[in-house]
Amino acid sequence: MTHHTAQTSARERNKVLAAVVVGTTIEWYDFFIYAFMANLVFAQLFFEPAGAGLAQIISLVSIGISFLFRPLGAFLAGHFGDRIGRRPMLVITLFLMGAATTLVGALPTYDMIGIAAPILLLLLRILQGLSAGGEWGGAVLMAIEHSPVHRRGLYGSFVQSGVPIGMLLATGVLAAVRALFPGDAFLEWGWRIPFFLSIILVIVGYVVRRAVEESPVFQEIKETAQQESAPIVQVFKRYGVVVLLCALVFMGNNAVGYMTTGGYVQGLASRPIDQGGFGFDPVGVQLANLGGAVSWLVFTFLAGWLSDKIGRKPLYLIGWVVLAAGVIPLFALSATGVAGVGWAVTILGVGLGLTYGAQAAWYAESFPASVRYSGVSIAYAIGAVIGGAFAPTIAQALLQATGTTWAIVWYLLATIVISVIGTLLLRDRTGIPLSIEFEHDGHWAHWRKGDPDPTAVGTASNK
Repeated sequence: MTHHTAQTSARERNKVLAAVVVGTTIEWYDFFIYAFMANLVFAQLFFEPAGAGLAQIISLVSIGISFLFRPLGAFLAGHFGDRIGRRPMLVITLFLMGAATTLVGALPTYDMIGIAAPILLLLLRILQGLSAGGEWGGAVLMAIEHSPVHRRGLYGSFVQSGVPIGMLLATGVLAAVRALFPGDAFLEWGWRIPFFLSIILVIVGYVVRRAVEESPVFQEIKETAQQESAPIVQVFKRYGVVVLLCALVFMGNNAVGYMTTGGYVQGLASRPIDQGGFGFDPVGVQLANLGGAVSWLVFTFLAGWLSDKIGRKPLYLIGWVVLAAGVIPLFALSATGVAGVGWAVTILGVGLGLTYGAQAAWYAESFPASVRYSGVSIAYAIGAVIGGAFAPTIAQALLQATGTTWAIVWYLLATIVISVIGTLLLRDRTGIPLSIEFEHDGHWAHWRKGDPDPTAVGTASNK
């Protein structure tokens, strides 16, 4: 634990936690609203000339397009986050996401301006990807680098909670809008309202984020003038294998998670039967999805807390078993009705939380201070690309090719197996000192879980 971190007041820590929760919630609200609309209306509004089946595939591909640009956002935010600080990048990514989301709501459709409409939609989705790629790493480091050493998992879970809270918010707003503007009214202009609401959320997020202090670890780096001149290069040169393993650890959770956060299950359940869906009440399906968001949220916090007790790796290995058990009945249950959708995503949320809550802490502890922002951001972005980027598209293609949702289940189980391998290979560094002093004293490479912090003054800061 760093000396600076030890001096961080409880009040400042609470401000930091509020800032990361509010900011990441807004980022993911924006991200999910797009994904939900891509499953529900974008095929008709922007890609209809491609024909019904292909338009739906293209619409789902547009969700994944943003993931391809998340590594670029991670590169940029990681570079400048390690050079100029964590806090400035959090404000920049927040505004970028908010602007892109609001403009999607203002876009003319294909019927209005032709081919320019889908092109503009894809460009704005790319901006969302750049923002999401840089957001997570900064939020993680603000939370973890301010936290007490024995609560890193719990503090990191506040960052992770932005996903289920963002999904709760997006799902609730979408359910309300669909109820207020049913049928054609939703298709004509009701779909735009959730995008415009992003303006209010961004203002709130900015007010909260600008009030927090810079990360104590980055303050220490600045004071000792030990910023890396090219942190991205150093990450791949010295920690390339760690980046890969961290990405693999995220793959299964992201692929499975995007069945709900990417709107695939909701879209499949609420689309009319003649369009390849189950034909259930759209508002009912959205409300049922709230159960999944709540269970995901609860078990995200539980996972963060538990990982501080038993370590990151053991917690993850338990989580993968639970997640696999939730994947198997996902579509069979969802096909039984709105209540079945609710049960399916609620059960799935348990495993999603257990394999997501401790991720922030494990990632932060996997990279030394000077390249930490770059390392966690890039690993997260690559994991998102190989995991969730095109998971809804792959799922839809498998369904159309085989005629059965069991093909999707096998695909998701395969991603979990890959993540189990990554989990077994990635070193558990629970409790490792995060300071720049510890890194440059040569202790980093040889440290093992349970070792003391040789840079600490006394023993109190290690407890």
